[in-house]
Order: sequence, then C-alpha cells, then structure tokens
Amino acid sequence: MGTEVHVVVVAGPGQAEELCRDAEARVRAYEARWSRFIATSELSRLNAAAGSPVLLPGDTFALVALAISAWQQTDGWFDPTVLDALEAAGYDRSHEEVVGRALPARPARAVPGPEAIGLDARLGEVVLPSGVHLDLGGIGKGHTADLVATGLLTKGADGALVNMGGDLRAVGRPPVGDVWMVATDATPPVEVAITAGAVATSTTTKRQWTVEDRLMHHLIDPHTGAPSTSHLATVTVVAGTAAWAEVLAKVVLLAGLDAGAKILGRSGVTGIATAHDGTVTRLAGFDAYERRRG
Repeated sequence: MGTEVHVVVVAGPGQAEELCRDAEARVRAYEARWSRFIATSELSRLNAAAGSPVLLPGDTFALVALAISAWQQTDGWFDPTVLDALEAAGYDRSHEEVVGRALPARPARAVPGPEAIGLDARLGEVVLPSGVHLDLGGIGKGHTADLVATGLLTKGADGALVNMGGDLRAVGRPPVGDVWMVATDATPPVEVAITAGAVATSTTTKRQWTVEDRLMHHLIDPHTGAPSTSHLATVTVVAGTAAWAEVLAKVVLLAGLDAGAKILGRSGVTGIATAHDGTVTRLAGFDAYERRRG
C-alpha cells in the first residue's frame, strides 16, 4: 500500500518483540494481497478480471464490501472506483517512482462509481463491470491497522497502536498513563487523546507530483475525476475504527466543511480541518479529545 508503518506494543519482557515481528509479518501479508502496486495481489487480479466473476478470500471480500458500504454512507464522496482517474492524473505506480518523472498531461477520467459491482457474500464472489477498477489504498491501510491492532490483543498484548501512514488504531492499555496521545498535522499543532479507537489524517500536502508544471495530488474528487480543488488541505478524524476514520477524513477534505461536517455528524464522529489559507476549524465534539501543544 506504499506507506510507512509504526507499531507500538505493550506487553511483558520478550513478548513485545515477538508480537512486533508478528505485526510486521501480518502487515506485509496484507500488502501483498491488497496493494494495487503488486501485480500478483488479489486486488490486481480482481481489477484485471473486470467483466468476469472472481472468487475472493473472506477478508478480501469483506474489504471490498466495506469500501462499497462507505460509498453508500458518504453520499458518494468516498468512491473506491477512482483507480483509472488516479492513474490518468499520473499516479500509476508507487509515489517514489512518480515523483521526478516527466509526466504528460492527460484528460481527467470519469469515476464510474461502484453501484453496478456485483457482490455474492455466500460465494465470496465479486464482479467488477468492464471498465471499473478499484483502488483500496486508503481504506485498505485503515482496515489493516484495525486488523493488526486487534490481532495483537488476541495474541496476548496488553495494548497496541498501529499507524499505517497516518491511519492509526489504538487498543488496550497505553504504555504511559491512561490515554493514547496522538499527534496530528493540524496547524497549530494539536494532540488527540483517546482511550481506544482510531485517528486518521487525510492531506493534499504530502503525496504530490508535477504534470507539466501543474502540482497534482492523490485525492481524486469523484465528481470531476481530477485531483480535489477543495479549500481544505488537511483533515483529521477521530472514530471507532481506522478504516472509518480514514474514509471520513477523505470525505471531509473532498466535500468541504459544510457537506463534510453533516456527514461526520450523521456518523457520530468528529475532527479538525485546516484550510489552505491556514484557517483551522474544530468540528463539534473535537474539544473532548484535544490536547493543544505550543
């Protein structure tokens, strides 16, 4: 999924190291299965078979179903079918390979939406219509953080925190005190205090590249098929799971404050948003989590 991963495990002497190794192995296994940058991944196999049914393992089927459910619950602002539009914008390989390349300008690609995707939960079968391809990068990172963190508790950890490139899930006992302290990218700097749950940040300021002197980024507006021109630069959301926090952070950034705040309110979660001009907006309920720094 092309990101850095940090894992914190709270456990007895010797056990923490073993659990960290287990967490690394699980992250690498999910990467091999769900990354669009790996030709042999289950996601790549599904995309290559668009137009034909594909049987998927249960957890991969569940991730696809989760992404479609997120589209339904966010009025279409989260859309997993942006892959062709993302590649048309230049993000057709890992970010490290994209940066510095001479990229030609290409017209934006329409985002078809997942409405016509066929799901058969009994068989674990997915049918992508011809011309429809999935990008599960963001929600896949969040879902991986959820699975790995909760899995560490199952294996005996007292507490764990898994950070998948800004999508973070905390469970159990923190290493110090009674809350997990999570730094955000807000301006001025803000820390979020949670006893458990998730924090995710979506931003247009990091995964950037240039196409004929035009600055591009990876957050595609599903209504235009082009990188978002929203007034927001960074959004952080606090939620129960990292997958859902990641989805909603992206939704608020793409939809803007008015529409985004309504979706967050409907979902019972909160967050903080920073505009390109530096204006910071704390959404209803965020004060309960905030610890200001500096």
